Amino acid sequence: MLKILKYSFFDLSRSLWSYVYFLFYLLLGIILLFLNNDLSNAVITLMNVIIILVPLIGTIFGVMYYYDSREFTELLLAQPIKRRTIFIGQYLGVAISLALSLILGLGIPFVAYGLFESAAIWNFFSLLVSGVFLTFIFTALAFNIALSHENKIKGFGLAILLWLFLAVVYDGIFLLILVYFQDYPLDKFALIASVLNPIDLSRILVLLKLDISALLGYTGAVFKLFFGTSQGVIISFGVLALWVVLPVYRIIRVSAKKDF
Repeated sequence: MLKILKYSFFDLSRSLWSYVYFLFYLLLGIILLFLNNDLSNAVITLMNVIIILVPLIGTIFGVMYYYDSREFTELLLAQPIKRRTIFIGQYLGVAISLALSLILGLGIPFVAYGLFESAAIWNFFSLLVSGVFLTFIFTALAFNIALSHENKIKGFGLAILLWLFLAVVYDGIFLLILVYFQDYPLDKFALIASVLNPIDLSRILVLLKLDISALLGYTGAVFKLFFGTSQGVIISFGVLALWVVLPVYRIIRVSAKKDF
């Protein structure tokens, strides 16, 4: 698995899009720090970008890498190598490469600005951890979609629709339900609905760490009130980890039964 992981990682490291992804976050960090004197304000602005952009990039790169390397994957399948070793190695190579681009792209300007001397260091750390989780989650979901559909166009379309649903449509449906049933107690529903969407859960995790009640909204306020800040962060990390484990487990199951 390590050899396949290293091959996938270095293959993506030579890709132009990996450098574009890294440079985007590097420039974004520099511009935000130039415009904001307060690191906490820069972290809040970054949250709005990362929560939407990271899942999209993870989805696109995951699907694109799987389809582009399908012939090489079929060659590996002809060798005495376990299927789970091939696909998990490829998945980890893509996810780790994207996660490092995110960490280095944002970490370099913030560290140079004096992050370790600022009280906002833990807020920034929570943001990066959430971004890394979203990268691993949506890359795994993308691999699942690609494994389930041989048609490249259909696979790309379903992957983008999944991102669009979780990033935009889900929140719209959720708000409509809250407004329509506002006369009913919706505390438990709000908590369950947040857990079912890793993007919403990541946003709440960062906001809980920032402790900005005005930006939490109804869902985040209920989350904080019910669990408390420290418990909410722990539960959020646990659920995000589960969001990684379940799609990875399905990759193993589907790849073992799939006829290549």
